[in-house]
Amino acid sequence: MDTRPIRFVHRGRIVSVEGSAPTRTALEWLREDAGCTGTKEGCAEGDCGACTVIVAELAEQGAASGAPAAEASVVGGLSLRPVNACIRFLPTLDGKALLSVEDLGLIRGDGLHPVQRAMVECHGSQCGFCTPGFVMTLAATYEKHQEAGTVATRQQLADELSGNLCRCTGYRPIVDAGQRMFELPARRLDTAPIMVLLKQLRELPALHYQAPNPAVLHDGTPRTDRFYAPRTLDELARLRALRPDARLLAGCTDIGLWVNKQFRDLGDILYLGEVDELKRIAVVDGELHIGAGATLEDAWSALAVHWPQLNEAWLRFAGPPVRHAGTMGGNIANGSPIGDSAPVLMALSASVVLQRGQTTRSMLLDDFYVDYMKNQLAPGEFVLAMRVPLPTPTQQLRAYKITKRYDCDISALFAALVIELDGDIVRSARFAFGGMAAVVKRAHGAEAAVIGQAWTAATIDAAMAALDHDFKPLSDLRASADYRRQVARGLLKRLWLETRVQQPLAAASVWAATAAS
Repeated sequence: MDTRPIRFVHRGRIVSVEGSAPTRTALEWLREDAGCTGTKEGCAEGDCGACTVIVAELAEQGAASGAPAAEASVVGGLSLRPVNACIRFLPTLDGKALLSVEDLGLIRGDGLHPVQRAMVECHGSQCGFCTPGFVMTLAATYEKHQEAGTVATRQQLADELSGNLCRCTGYRPIVDAGQRMFELPARRLDTAPIMVLLKQLRELPALHYQAPNPAVLHDGTPRTDRFYAPRTLDELARLRALRPDARLLAGCTDIGLWVNKQFRDLGDILYLGEVDELKRIAVVDGELHIGAGATLEDAWSALAVHWPQLNEAWLRFAGPPVRHAGTMGGNIANGSPIGDSAPVLMALSASVVLQRGQTTRSMLLDDFYVDYMKNQLAPGEFVLAMRVPLPTPTQQLRAYKITKRYDCDISALFAALVIELDGDIVRSARFAFGGMAAVVKRAHGAEAAVIGQAWTAATIDAAMAALDHDFKPLSDLRASADYRRQVARGLLKRLWLETRVQQPLAAASVWAATAAS
């Protein structure tokens, strides 16, 4: 496989990068190499949104097959996704367009973009440090709604901006600016020149990039780090079998922190983000199949179509820049005990499909995790997809996320609770918790306490008592063990309150008797 430079579109032209480490971030390149200092570094971990940029790609490559069209953010033939530049490795931009705040000059006409003008008019900036990130998120929102011929509501703007944090202006004037930008004369991003350049880049072979590593091997020879970005599932499987020790990389929303915060050396990297087959989402034989490479935004959107109860969990899973970059397969393979995808999929009886070479195998997600950040993946194997049985008429699902901050925060505790009722009898129950143990797992004792029982207050009290024996939670910065235990019990009680079988005649009789006395 021949090596070549990284090539992507920036400021209306194709740029070529070589010699940079594969883990150099888009933010570092923008500020230090391109001289575009509008994009700011705030947290360097994808949390504050100050570094938000837009990654554009041809629509056929940018959206998951089967994902709802509204989530693809297709604008003029381009898929636009706001992402965090601080945790976006430069080689992952190959074949795409990188748009920063300086690129808002690519709009048709002269002067300020409507987003920028609205921020000025509504006094949406004070110190200004976070402003470019807010502007880029609002610019993506503006383009999406202009394409659809709609105007974003105040709540939609708040949801879109949940991945951007401000510490001085406050959010009211920024949301005001989001509304005001639709009232100004429309001025759109000129996508045609970008598409021409992206089509040229698509003719290049798949990226195999290498660069020297400043570290040295034990024998003193310089080391070269390699970055592979196969475009087909067969090529991914072949490379994975040949290089089982290479670091698998999907959205980089977690691995990026390994580099920025832990200064870890990743070695060779095998990137999954160019394999379109991994991005597919489809209903097959009564199951929702979610490819491991589908973004969190597309995957959660597809889940919410079939389980509307997941809408809040979807919107609260990090912020849009993280959801547009990260993948559900990466979230599952990473196996963090506080990841929100695993409890939901586990409660829904999901299976995980693994591939090694041309051989695939499937197992319940319940059996995938063996210890803290350890799973059943064999050397040379990777996650291919997740399969989720579609809901039955009697299935009831609730997903509860407990955090210190409502938006864009890591869970202290996440509960995904499913019951099936036959009248007032519980026929099945699956209670999955994240943040309660070293791995996401089910509360088997609590489940056993309700299965076959009438769905009554006494039954849920028994389940709450059994839950104490299912988990021995730890204390950390997010919550104490006692808090987690009490909240988990309370969430079971909340499930009962929201799903108990109503008996209006009996309730009316009790009210009548009470009134008569």
